[in-house]
Amino acid sequence: MAGKGGVLAGLDLSLKLTPKQEEARLATAQSRLLHLRLVLGGQVGDNPQLGPPVCVVFEGWDASGKGGAIKRLVEPLDPRHVRVAQFSAPTYDEKRHHFLWRFWPVLPGWGGMAVLDRSWYGRVLVERVEGFATKEQWRRAYREIVDFERTLADEGMIMVKFWLHLSPGEQLRRFKAREREPLKAWKLTAEDWRNRDKRRQYEAAVEDMLARTDHAAAPWVLVEAEDKRWARVKVAESVVAAIEAGLAARNLPVPPDSPAAFRSR
Repeated sequence: MAGKGGVLAGLDLSLKLTPKQEEARLATAQSRLLHLRLVLGGQVGDNPQLGPPVCVVFEGWDASGKGGAIKRLVEPLDPRHVRVAQFSAPTYDEKRHHFLWRFWPVLPGWGGMAVLDRSWYGRVLVERVEGFATKEQWRRAYREIVDFERTLADEGMIMVKFWLHLSPGEQLRRFKAREREPLKAWKLTAEDWRNRDKRRQYEAAVEDMLARTDHAAAPWVLVEAEDKRWARVKVAESVVAAIEAGLAARNLPVPPDSPAAFRSR
C-alpha cells in the first residue's frame, strides 16, 4: 500500500501547459509516434519487419479527459494501424465467462496497436465498489490481472497503463459544463453522479489497484489531468517513451530520431 494519503495525493495537479506549449510538444510526440508505428508495422525501414504489439490502457475518473487524450494519441496514425476499443459493463453472455475473456479479441498481434478506453481493471474498481463482484472475486483479480499482463509481456507485448487523475472540484466543473453543452450532454449520466457520490470508496479502490497491479512488465503511468493540455501531452510522450524502452529491452533496434518528412506533416 502507498504511504499516508496515497499516491494520488502526491500528484501535482497544478501542472499545466499553454496552448503553444501543447501544440509544439504534441506535434513532436505525434510525429515520433507515427514513425515508430510505421516501423513496428513493418511499413518502413531498410529491412521492414513486424515489431512487438503495443497495448495502451486508459483508466481514470469520469470526465478526466480520456477521450480527448485518446483522440490526440491516435490522430496521426493510419486507422489500419491502430484499434480503439471501448468497454462498459459486461453483457449477459460475457458474464458467463471469466472476466478477462471478453478482452482477448481486441488485443493486438505483432505489428499491431490497440488503445483500450476502460479495461479489465473494472473488476477491481466499479465491480468492487458497486458489488458486482464478490469480495473473493475482486481480491483474486489482482493476481489474475498481473499474471495476465505478464503473460502478454512475455510474448513480447509493450503495455502502457494510464490513470488520469483530477480533483473533485475540477470534475464537478466539467460535469456542469457538459450539462450546459447540448452536444456533450450525452456524456453525463446518472451513473456519473452516483460514482461521484462514492468518491471516497473509489479512491480506496484506485489506491489498492495502483499498489497491487504495478509491476515491471506493465507499470502504471499517473497523469495529472487537472489541465487537459498537460494530460494529452504527457500521454503521447509517455507512449513514445514506452515503445522506445520496450524495443531496447527486447534487444530490438530503436529507430533514430524521426526524419524531416515526419516532422513536417
